[in-house]
Amino acid sequence: MQPFIEKIIPLFLAFFVGIIAKQLKLLSKKDAPILLKTVLNVSIPAVAILAISRMALQMEFIFIPISAVLIVFGVYAVSKGLGKILKLPRATYGSFLVGTLVANSAFALPFLAASHQEQGLALASLFDIANSIMIFTFIYYQAVKYGDSSNSGKIEWRKFLKMPPIWALTIAFIFKGFNIQFPPLAVNFLELMGSPTVPLVMIALGLFFEPSFKQLEYALLAVFIRMGVGLALGFGLSYLFGLTGLVRTVVISCSALPIGFNTLIFADLENLDREFAATEVSISMIVAMFLIPWLIWMF
Repeated sequence: MQPFIEKIIPLFLAFFVGIIAKQLKLLSKKDAPILLKTVLNVSIPAVAILAISRMALQMEFIFIPISAVLIVFGVYAVSKGLGKILKLPRATYGSFLVGTLVANSAFALPFLAASHQEQGLALASLFDIANSIMIFTFIYYQAVKYGDSSNSGKIEWRKFLKMPPIWALTIAFIFKGFNIQFPPLAVNFLELMGSPTVPLVMIALGLFFEPSFKQLEYALLAVFIRMGVGLALGFGLSYLFGLTGLVRTVVISCSALPIGFNTLIFADLENLDREFAATEVSISMIVAMFLIPWLIWMF
């Protein structure tokens, strides 16, 4: 068995642990956001600090967050154009549009960790930060626009300034720039805090997984736009920016990420089509379980 496959199989098993735990009522879907918050606020910052301290910095790293932003706008142009043709009900189209824009950046973390260890996680976190900023600004505005909530859609910039991964990456780059070495005690602590990242993400994905098939044809179209058009944009940007190695792998694999769970949250907050949102999220997750590992393996 190939080494890459040996690393990937445990990820699938952890995913099914989440599904089984939910069926046995050991855990519930409500526990999944807590697990992901732990990863975002504790594990990822620790991993990012260690990885940046150990890798050689490259100028092309800056193209990872830039690509994340450009992919969102590129997909938006396609989805917006199709919206005039599809003539879906307003609430359903809102879920359709938001679904094509929201990328589940947490999904790629375990697979990049399996293939590239800390460096894969650190570079993926650069994509994740830019993606998160787009989700809670531009994309959330789209949810407000097509929903019936009285929410003003005001952007809370302080929310992003408090994101631990941003501060972790800032600290890591400062230490790296001044060639400051972490003492062994700090390294051991960071390794301990970062170690739960992979299993927690996969278990959370299993807890979130709820197959639903409302308006299947439109849901499949949304999945194709999010993952297929996104992948095409990732390839194009990688070629345009001349990306190579792990940076290229991160941009391409993250460009094809499945529809994120924030689609469900926004649909609930703004009274969009919740059932359609659940359908597109579930289908995209099934596709991504095979597509994302394959892309990482290929590149």
